[in-house]
Amino acid sequence: MYILGISCFYHDSAAALLHDGELVAAAQEERFSRKKHDYGFPAQAIEFCLRQAGITADELDYVVFYEKPLPKFERILLSTLGTFPRSWKVFREAMIAWLNEKLWLKGLLMDRLSVDSSKLLFVEHHLSHAASALFASPFEEAAVLTIDGVGEWTTTTLGRGVASWTDGSRNRIDLTSEIRFPHSLGLLYSAFTAWLGFRVNNGEYKVMGMAPYGRPRYMDKLEKVITVYNDGSYWLNLDYFSYPYSPDRTYSPKFVELFGEPRVDESEFFCETTGDDLTGREAEARRNQYYADVAASIQRLTEETLLKMVNHLHRQTGLDRLVMAGGVALNSVANGRIMRETPFKEVFIQPAAGDDGGALGAALYAYHVLLKQPRRFVMEHAYYGEGFTSDQCQQYLRSQGVPFQVVEDPARLADLVSDALVQGQVIGLFQGRFEWGPRALGNRSILADPRRAEMKHIVNTKIKFREPFRPFAPVVLEERANEYFDLGQADGQYPLRFMLMVSPVYPHRQGEIAAVSHMGTGRLQTVRRPWNPLYYDIVDAFGQKTGTPVVLNTSFNLRGEPIVTSPANAFRTFSNSGIDMLVLENCVVRK
Repeated sequence: MYILGISCFYHDSAAALLHDGELVAAAQEERFSRKKHDYGFPAQAIEFCLRQAGITADELDYVVFYEKPLPKFERILLSTLGTFPRSWKVFREAMIAWLNEKLWLKGLLMDRLSVDSSKLLFVEHHLSHAASALFASPFEEAAVLTIDGVGEWTTTTLGRGVASWTDGSRNRIDLTSEIRFPHSLGLLYSAFTAWLGFRVNNGEYKVMGMAPYGRPRYMDKLEKVITVYNDGSYWLNLDYFSYPYSPDRTYSPKFVELFGEPRVDESEFFCETTGDDLTGREAEARRNQYYADVAASIQRLTEETLLKMVNHLHRQTGLDRLVMAGGVALNSVANGRIMRETPFKEVFIQPAAGDDGGALGAALYAYHVLLKQPRRFVMEHAYYGEGFTSDQCQQYLRSQGVPFQVVEDPARLADLVSDALVQGQVIGLFQGRFEWGPRALGNRSILADPRRAEMKHIVNTKIKFREPFRPFAPVVLEERANEYFDLGQADGQYPLRFMLMVSPVYPHRQGEIAAVSHMGTGRLQTVRRPWNPLYYDIVDAFGQKTGTPVVLNTSFNLRGEPIVTSPANAFRTFSNSGIDMLVLENCVVRK
């Protein structure tokens, strides 16, 4: 049985294909269209999924969409009418978009995929999120938390789920508590993202990266815009927000009265704690320190709210395992605290926690709950995108007249790459199938020596062409991770392999891995050899040569571009940046 899951038309469109409950392929449309956060119909992602399985659309048993369009339309219609006339622009744009394609989604799917209406299913947005985590986890029963900006009406859900390996009739997801629009922790964080000068749905992780440079001095101001209760439920004071009625602004003039003028969009960031030379720039540094302190405050509020919510969920369910999804579940600092500080003994977070993961969740929900099929799958890794053979890479390089070396022995290749890292070179690593979700996990990664403090500046400014304050991830051998990071009970758990949590770096190790210690913390990725032999062997060889089994890892892309998909994308990024060596499968290109 083949089931295709689809998400699209809001942000991060994607497709995922199951065969008898096993994930065959999954990809975001942006990887093919090369449009960051592409929200259009995922035609190329669907084509890839079908090609990877060796089938045509005619062979699909079901096509499942990740939310229900009519309730979503109802929410937009009622919300805009309720705030009219301030919302007239939102109303106009919504009507144009919905009456053009979104409202007629069923017909669009039938037309684009040539499938009969009997094959089409629709799953509620937060059920798709919940299923994407529960049915990809190793757990048979778990507490469930989903939290994002907004689905149809819902912004947060709590509940529990059963994912049976033997009796599919037992499979269920019961979302017993919810918070509804316009009250949304995700939209609150996005409002601060915009005020801090970053793009909504793109820059939230920049706020998280800015926060460690500040102190949470403004919790008292935040109490004016949000009330958080002991169980983690919350209520927003909507006087401070304009997203219910504005198409292009998330916060209101009253918000600006409280927090001050917004930071200039994408302006250079440095402050009193970033370690920059501030000569002649002291006043600007003090101003930026205020922004960093506000970022620290909203980050702290998010963490504390989630901790209350998760602790309440544990008391409510009595379960020891937790699964999470939704865009807010990508807040890796909060995730680290949840794993270290709450009673849950095991946590699983869907690697594609945002709307892209809804495509997978919709398909999994249909298979396990609607069709009552037992479990067959655990998401042990995230390598479900498109891959290219060595022959394809060689053919491309020859077509461009690029000199290259083929290294047939994988051990020799790992040795060669680790030697280059020790020498201070930066490596573009392109191998296997690309990653599902927003993180580069060793198949489309840029690697560098984490011991060199200057590498953070070099990779940010000369290779990624992005803000110098942005942190990089340490990739570490799984069996050595607890030597460098204070993992607590998170040691060995799934979120670590997917780069989904931040942990403190032990003080005596921070200088050793200075380029990946971000104000004493790291969003680490652990690697085990069966998941990714070449990646593991590179880190292992580097560790044997230097005594440090850690490598700097960041996504293989330039600022504002999606992570590379093809050899052509990889070579272009290599050519237009300061990367010293490109590894395309077993082909090595040097500058």
